[in-house]
Amino acid sequence: MVTVAEYPDAEPAAGQVRVRTVLSGISAGTELTQYRGTNPYLERRWDGAHRVFVDGVPPVTYPLDTWGYQEVGRVDAMGPDVDVIALGAIVWGAWNHRSSVVVDAHAAARRQLPDGVPARLGVFARIGAVALNAVVDGDIQLGDNVAIFGAGVPGLLAAQFARLSGARVIVVDRVPRRLALAADLGADHCIDVNDGDAATSVRRLTGGHGADVSIELTGSYAGLHEAVRATAYNSRVVCSGFLQGEGVGLRLGEEFHHNRITIICSQISGIRPDLAHRWSRDRLEATVIDLLARRELEAEALISHVLPIERAAAAYALLDSADPDVLQVILDFDGGGVA
Repeated sequence: MVTVAEYPDAEPAAGQVRVRTVLSGISAGTELTQYRGTNPYLERRWDGAHRVFVDGVPPVTYPLDTWGYQEVGRVDAMGPDVDVIALGAIVWGAWNHRSSVVVDAHAAARRQLPDGVPARLGVFARIGAVALNAVVDGDIQLGDNVAIFGAGVPGLLAAQFARLSGARVIVVDRVPRRLALAADLGADHCIDVNDGDAATSVRRLTGGHGADVSIELTGSYAGLHEAVRATAYNSRVVCSGFLQGEGVGLRLGEEFHHNRITIICSQISGIRPDLAHRWSRDRLEATVIDLLARRELEAEALISHVLPIERAAAAYALLDSADPDVLQVILDFDGGGVA
């Protein structure tokens, strides 16, 4: 059950500002695992020192109040000694679907939306960084054939990033509307898995070779398995979807074993090791915003529903319904519609 609770606003201290939330996007991946009760943090305990899940009382229990990482807000109060950002500035960040947050003024200034970028596009900073990180992990080279499995929000963003990286992009999904949108956003080929063997189609489109890089963003073991099947010998699959439970549908004794496929994990808390000295999550997010500002990245078309915060329960139910017309759902906090 989803409810809207009240809490007191905090006042900013010296060097801080308060940000009043305007819009907040809901993640159809991580947040739905919490909503559905499949998230591993609800069943086991994460041992941070040894980086392993262990048996024991999980630290996360219902009711959960840490959902949400796609927020945009307006600076509405400032503490003393703040001169790096102005009242009314629009900033993006992650503060858990709350109506306000107090943050360091310098941190807010680094996340200020450029002039001309609508507030609604700021919700794509973090989810865009997830998609961009997957593309960075793919180590895509100019002219590569890249297959994107999953045409949800992160998949449609990743397809654009791969194209901007110089790849020939193939998008695989089972929803015709999403495949049509992928084509509109620049995908070279779109494959509907309902029409037959997706891996065979990818290989046919690549002269029998297979994808040089496949990026899995379905959150499905069957999707990961098909990505493995579609990938060229000695090549790479980036697993970026948040897979849940046991690996039903993933048959590692088949193409994975015979084609020497490398499967690597892409997760937003970390950067590819050889780039970690230069890149960070902040830089990934800033790059997404910069591409939006330069109109090299299209995200407007990914917004399918905007609901007032009072209808948060309906928003989550909408995402959980698996309606193919649902993509990015946004909660409106100030009643102004999509800003």
